[in-house]
Amino acid sequence: MAFQLIDLPYPDSALEPAVSANTLSFHHGKHHKAYIDKMNAAIDGTAHDDAALEDVVSAARGSNQGLFNNAAQSWNHAFYWHSMAASETAPSDELKAKIEAAFGSIDELKSQLKARGAGHFASGWVWLAEKNGELSVEETHDGDTLADSDFNPLLTIDVWEHAYYLDHQNARPAYLDAVVDHKINWAFASENLARGSAWTYPK
Repeated sequence: MAFQLIDLPYPDSALEPAVSANTLSFHHGKHHKAYIDKMNAAIDGTAHDDAALEDVVSAARGSNQGLFNNAAQSWNHAFYWHSMAASETAPSDELKAKIEAAFGSIDELKSQLKARGAGHFASGWVWLAEKNGELSVEETHDGDTLADSDFNPLLTIDVWEHAYYLDHQNARPAYLDAVVDHKINWAFASENLARGSAWTYPK
């Protein structure tokens, strides 16, 4: 059964001015859809046809780079849409306590997410993740993902140019400021922490 492009969890204009409706329409409707379509074409008629997306990512890692890239990017983008919200939500008490234990404060975590995102060379992803009860900021390059890793990803920020170029041109820090300060979905991160295992792509 083919994977479907998930709907955005908000209207196209919900993230403005951090992320414009124009950017979302291209990013979701063109870039994300292309990854889904290429992945579906690659798995059609194979043993992966009825697998969970996370299992496709894991099976393709190190053995089929083309399939891995498209499967991992399909998962990353879906997770990224949920990592943002129309208005900033509040972390749960559990998440807030873990953030303060790991980073000192939510403001310091935001500073680290911005710094790691701005300093990330070329394309990739910046994550807030949990492992063995402790939080950390992680980076993956290009299309790599934490979906099949030892980490429990809580939220992610896309730092590929197509995530921000229409709105902020080459000013990646301006995009990071706008998203991290105003559009992080702390409720989603809290749910991921409480579940204790990686989010799964709906199928």
